[in-house]
Amino acid sequence: MNGPPAPPASSPGRLVSTLAGAGALAGFLLVVAFQATQPTIAAHKEEMLKRAVLEVLREPARFEPLDVAGERVYAGYDAAGKRVGYAIVAAAPGFADTVKVIFGYDPVTRRLLGMKVLESKETPGLGDKIEQEPFVREFEGAMTPLAGVKGGGAGEGIDMITGATISSRTVIGIINRALERLGPVLEREEARG
Repeated sequence: MNGPPAPPASSPGRLVSTLAGAGALAGFLLVVAFQATQPTIAAHKEEMLKRAVLEVLREPARFEPLDVAGERVYAGYDAAGKRVGYAIVAAAPGFADTVKVIFGYDPVTRRLLGMKVLESKETPGLGDKIEQEPFVREFEGAMTPLAGVKGGGAGEGIDMITGATISSRTVIGIINRALERLGPVLEREEARG
């Protein structure tokens, strides 16, 4: 009894070349898609940064980038051209991944004007509370250097989020370390006028 004919045998070389060709085509398509979307992604990130600068500097009339100690900082100005503060972008590792923030700083009073989390992949429902009220609001007007407190500091520091103290501490540390580097330079800049 004869069964159905056996399928033709494929050589290992032919299988490898087919897989290599499919892999090369997939890789090429990924590169093309990446390059095609890169300008749109960059424009979106630039727009989000612009909005964040305006937010943490309390809507200045204008702002401009400056190079301060080798880092990009944004100086905000009111309608009369008087400097109202600086927006600083900084990042550090958090609990799950890197946390990137932007904060407004007034070197004359050494107080924060505001803070916003730009990037975070902290644990949903816990660590991601660093991006929400009331935690974000606590930074408005806070005196530097910042101190984290547990259980309501009654104005003595930033109240860290229960269950997300690592994420809270990370944000506070990011700001303090950025101001250790840049604060004295910005204070001298303000003193010169």
